[in-house]
Amino acid sequence: MTVFPVRLFFAVLLMLLAWPFAFAAALGRSELAVETETWWRRICDIALRGIMRAMWFCGGFHWVTVKGEPAPPSQAPILTLAPHSSYFDAIPVTMTMASIVMKTESKNIPVWGTLIKFIRPVFVSRSDQDSRKKTVEEIKRRAHAGGEWPQIMIFPEGTCTNRSCLITFKPGAFIPAVPVQPVVLRYPNKMVNGQVITMSFSSMQYLPLYTPSEEEKNNPALFANNVRSIMAKALELPITDLSFDDCQLSLAKGPMRVPSNSSLLQFNRLARRLGLRAGTTDTVLEQQASKARKLWGYRLGLGDFAHYLDLPVTDMLTELHSLFNQHGDGQIDIREYVIALSVACQPSKAMDTLRLAFGAKEDRAIVEKDLASILRTALGVAEVDVTELFSAIDTLDAGKITHDDFCRFVEQHPDFAQEYLLSSRTTPSTPHTAPLVNGFSVDHYDMEEQTCSLPGQKRKED
Repeated sequence: MTVFPVRLFFAVLLMLLAWPFAFAAALGRSELAVETETWWRRICDIALRGIMRAMWFCGGFHWVTVKGEPAPPSQAPILTLAPHSSYFDAIPVTMTMASIVMKTESKNIPVWGTLIKFIRPVFVSRSDQDSRKKTVEEIKRRAHAGGEWPQIMIFPEGTCTNRSCLITFKPGAFIPAVPVQPVVLRYPNKMVNGQVITMSFSSMQYLPLYTPSEEEKNNPALFANNVRSIMAKALELPITDLSFDDCQLSLAKGPMRVPSNSSLLQFNRLARRLGLRAGTTDTVLEQQASKARKLWGYRLGLGDFAHYLDLPVTDMLTELHSLFNQHGDGQIDIREYVIALSVACQPSKAMDTLRLAFGAKEDRAIVEKDLASILRTALGVAEVDVTELFSAIDTLDAGKITHDDFCRFVEQHPDFAQEYLLSSRTTPSTPHTAPLVNGFSVDHYDMEEQTCSLPGQKRKED
């Protein structure tokens, strides 16, 4: 009632004071080229750094400690920061005036949008399906400009965590295959009975420059994982193979919510490591589904599966193949792989996945056995009894249903999965230390990986 209004007043006042400097410095700028720095732009930059530091002081961050030696843009065009835990992680951005990756809509926010445009961010549009690809290309263009552009500051975790571990790094910062400088963030808060009583101190530490090897340049996932290991060691934190995508998959809403015992998380981890998720747009999924329908009735062994994905046979691919080896004969239905990939890539669009599974023609009919296979894979469970559900949809007792029939039923029963499938009808997936030949019932997560959790996710032992 006393301190907060004062802090808020001065923070807003300082942000308004920063606006004319940012507006003046951004005049005449091009999004494709870097202009020659002038004396008045330099003055604006210094003024903005001072004003933003004062704003954070008013917000309660009285001391910000900087350790290590920052590398210039010519040596480290990309800075990778972790762990990402709150909006206060913007402190390093305002201290360095480095560029960041932001959604396009941010530049239209009054006052704030002008401040954002001053640091020359890489904008990404959620409405453009090719935006992710364009963003990566823009990062590569700036990273290979020889230090002409400001450094790009990236939080490779891609989401906020509770700072208890480092989750899987997204590959975007590592695809350009240039040296990066890791930066670790710390908030040594004072706690009393589990409550934060002060947040007046934070620190950022620049770690030594990391130059990728030839192998890492050709494998962004390996590059990202090695940088993450170095940062975790500096922070004295564990690492986990959980990712933002896993969180989205676990918390997705809709009629086909993924159950807690689903093996889709294991599939998602393997698909991510094999690079099968990269560039998987709606169009790509349609192409994959069309390709799979041409193999209707065929079952693929490990070698054929590797040829289908254009990947070499590895232990990881073998593990992925075993997830769909429902009959234990070393053969899988490729359609089940496409269904699982669709759910993993678009967890909130379950009905789109079912449309792909039913087929290109809306009137194409499937029988009860096909429905069981589709739903078992989409939910990531070992077995599912669809007899009652199929009968409820097949009101004409024709022995088959179409996609339109299924959609009409879902409109009337939006919680059909809970009502007909997940209440007591599914066979739960139980943890095992070795792969089992029972399709989507495998849970290969190592217990040591479950030492931390994402917000909204329970620990495994819970």
